[in-house]
Amino acid sequence: MSTRRQFITLLGGAAAAWPLAARAQQPAMPVIGFLHSQLPAANADRLRGFHRGLKDSGYIEGENVTIVYRWGENQIDRLPALAADLVRRQVAVITTFGGMAVTLAAKAATATIPIVFVAAEDPVKLGLIASLARPGGNLTGINFLSGEVVAKRPELLRDLVPAATRVAVLVNPTNAADTETTVRDVTAAARTIGFQIQVLNASNSREIEAAFESIGRERPDALFVGPDPFLQNRRVQLAVLAARYTVPRPIRAVTMLKLAG
Repeated sequence: MSTRRQFITLLGGAAAAWPLAARAQQPAMPVIGFLHSQLPAANADRLRGFHRGLKDSGYIEGENVTIVYRWGENQIDRLPALAADLVRRQVAVITTFGGMAVTLAAKAATATIPIVFVAAEDPVKLGLIASLARPGGNLTGINFLSGEVVAKRPELLRDLVPAATRVAVLVNPTNAADTETTVRDVTAAARTIGFQIQVLNASNSREIEAAFESIGRERPDALFVGPDPFLQNRRVQLAVLAARYTVPRPIRAVTMLKLAG
């Protein structure tokens, strides 16, 4: 089963689990709350995939389902208010995208409305569910496991660039939960390997350019891009800047390998 189909299956299951009494209060057409940390334009392809997955499951927006969209526009501090707005609208289910901060905001806003999440690491460790066997609560979702292999990526980097000793790590500081985990795991792995780590922060396009200016001056041996939705959506900018600042080839190779993953 594809990841997209898994997600839609979970979404359908969450809606079905909604208490009958509560669903009776819903309008005839079910309402899905869609909460994302970023901008619509940066996620057009994924949004099309979401609609296609719903259609495959028999749901077409405007015909037999309504979707209320709330976009954080890369401002993490807006997420609690956006999640609370979806709760006030009494949506049947909330889908969360764009980092763990989105799911945590939805979780804090309601203990009853089903929430479907996408996680990069163990949802039990993140406090989203009680256990994999008995999740409990109102959250369900998919773990892509990408966060759990962060510590392995420096080892891969060492294999690709054996001479590397100084590594720049690019992270998004506004995505506090994911960034904290990335820096912790990469730092621990780097200490074992013998890498020297320089953490660079970027939460918008201008800060990405500033980070590459620093890379151009400091000339590290490689670049590690954190598993952050915003940075992944800026992969074209990252590639262009790597060429503009004549970043050494190993940095370009490792950067694009991470972004492709």
